Amino acid sequence: MPDPAPHPPFHREHDAIRADMRAFIAAELAPHADAWEAAKYFPDELFGLVGKAGWFGLKFEPEWGGTAPDFAEGTMRAALWALELARCGSAGVAAGLGAHSEIAAPPIWKFGTDEQKRRWLEPAIRGDIRCALGITEPGAGSDVAGLRTRAERVDGGWIVNGEKTFITNGVRFDAMVTALRTGEGDRHAGISFLVIEKGDGVETSALEKLGWHASDTGTVALQDVFVPEENLLGAEDQGFALIMANFQWERLQMSLGAVGGMEALLEQTVAFTRTRQIAGKPMVAQQAIRHRLAELEVVLNASRAMTFNALGMFAAGRDALREVTMAKLQTQRAAFDVADACMQLHGGYGTLVESGLERAVRDARLGPIGGGTDEIMAEILGRTM
Repeated sequence: MPDPAPHPPFHREHDAIRADMRAFIAAELAPHADAWEAAKYFPDELFGLVGKAGWFGLKFEPEWGGTAPDFAEGTMRAALWALELARCGSAGVAAGLGAHSEIAAPPIWKFGTDEQKRRWLEPAIRGDIRCALGITEPGAGSDVAGLRTRAERVDGGWIVNGEKTFITNGVRFDAMVTALRTGEGDRHAGISFLVIEKGDGVETSALEKLGWHASDTGTVALQDVFVPEENLLGAEDQGFALIMANFQWERLQMSLGAVGGMEALLEQTVAFTRTRQIAGKPMVAQQAIRHRLAELEVVLNASRAMTFNALGMFAAGRDALREVTMAKLQTQRAAFDVADACMQLHGGYGTLVESGLERAVRDARLGPIGGGTDEIMAEILGRTM
């Protein structure tokens, strides 16, 4: 039988790229996932390893060290990486690597000067530095316009005071693309992006979480931090638009990761039900088990269809706000429900750490919260109607 055709908007040429990604992840990431989860940290050297393999540069042009022939193809290759990274066995590892290259680096790529790209984007693509995106604060999560971290003008730059929290790579970062208030007036005005580097006045602390244990999610306290003029990203007081522009790709990444995770979990669960014996017969011989698997397959395919449709529109440069919002809303709760159902089908074995299923359930629960809660997605979608 011939291999099944790739799902649009992917094509046959993407199969080889995806196979290379899967082999890399199987060799370099998955075997260490349990140890990194137990340590609640993965080694900094992993950024260099992934960068050397070329996986950080998929959507960036060769002039900055990337491999993208154009925006559309680069987007598709980066989407494949998000799908495959879900198979690494630790959403914390996927989050740390993804936040670096797919959430923190894109604003530098889109809005930075050539000098800023040479300073931060090129080494980020190589994995020589680690990046984070600093938006969420103790009093401002989904309400981005409510952020209070402030930058006051001084000779040669700004003095920054405030606090960021729930920041992925928030302990280990070298450079944090940071949203803060630089102006007065309207809540949506007076917000700018500054790239803050580790140094005097920057204090970080790790947060204990339900899932994503290998990811160093942290709080970053900023006290009288001097940030030079050349670290301004984009136009002063125009940062809110930059934040909104970055959200679509971040939410697509989360949707793709959820789809990839559901694919892997269903493959594992179908294989388990074929080999697990109940009363002398495989579990899958029972109609109730087959019907439950069928229901999960429908959820996966609905999630995949919505996500790939949004991806195709985004890669084509079309306005995909509604489609990305719907994909994010559909996939995140679905991923949690599928993980929970797969654990149930494994019975007691599914609760054991060695199965990876209890971890998958914990990791998936962040999805309906991170990157914009389900409630915010519903509000965005409702307003467009």
